[in-house]
Amino acid sequence: MIGTWTRLDAMARAAAVAPDRGAAIALVERAHRADELSALRQRVSRLSLRNAEAAAMRIAVIAVSCGWCGLDPQAPAAREVADGAFLDLWAAIAHRIDHDQFVALPTLALHNWVPERKPRRHIPIDQLARTEVLVPIVRWAPEGQPLSRLDRLMLAATRLEAHGIWLFRLAETLAGRSPDDSSTPTALRRLVRVQHALRAQLLAEAAELAAAPATPQQRAVLGALAEQGALEPPVLQAAEAVLGIGGRRMGEGRRQMMRRHLPAQHRAWLSAMDRHCAPVRTLAHRGGPDAAIYREAQESLIALRRTYTALVQAAARPTTGPLTAAA
Repeated sequence: MIGTWTRLDAMARAAAVAPDRGAAIALVERAHRADELSALRQRVSRLSLRNAEAAAMRIAVIAVSCGWCGLDPQAPAAREVADGAFLDLWAAIAHRIDHDQFVALPTLALHNWVPERKPRRHIPIDQLARTEVLVPIVRWAPEGQPLSRLDRLMLAATRLEAHGIWLFRLAETLAGRSPDDSSTPTALRRLVRVQHALRAQLLAEAAELAAAPATPQQRAVLGALAEQGALEPPVLQAAEAVLGIGGRRMGEGRRQMMRRHLPAQHRAWLSAMDRHCAPVRTLAHRGGPDAAIYREAQESLIALRRTYTALVQAAARPTTGPLTAAA
């Protein structure tokens, strides 16, 4: 961030390491009294989309640090809870990036990690995450100290999205395919392999996460986000849209709540996958080898989700047992 926006960056960094919600809220109130928030609000329209997304990531960090992650920034009731000038800034940036609510940290995690070694040319972050060592822009741990559990969880979510790009491609492959199409079982086998690889990746990161420091404030942040359904990685939602597990387990209303933190375009894509992958999901009621492959894909997704859930639980509170026992 450059110019006036460096103040938002500094506020996000300070809020992330604040000892409690009260201290984070005090930071926002001081910025309001100094007219910093209104100055930023007036400059939102000048932001490029890339910089607006970077600002949105910082707004999300501040919002969850203050305990405001469940708010709709444009709802009148929100002003009874949160700082009005901060809500105005939040709503303006939400409008700029065409995203009503952007407090889901896994969704924004890609904007918070950069390669430790600056690449010679522009490379998408999903490719960098597969090949380079990443460092956070906004740390949930003080400078000079090891990354916190929340940092480690967000890094794991970023790598999950980066390596899980193949799940999105396989979802596109399966969309509209007949269950009797010869390419359907091949795509499902690949889906199983990718999900197994992602689970192994999460398990490999579990030890570092469990050993990382954590504070009560960070655990409060994770608890609030989990309660709001804002810790759902988009890549897992894509796999669930294909295989139908999320809708059957949680119900339509619950599924939409999990998706509300995603950009409108992403929500529309998931709804399309729900419809277009319906023929493939009829394999759940059949017999034979193709149906067995489909059920194996469902089982591998369930195992992947349990492993991710165990990772969140390890970040949210001290754990004594290994992650493998929970997963």
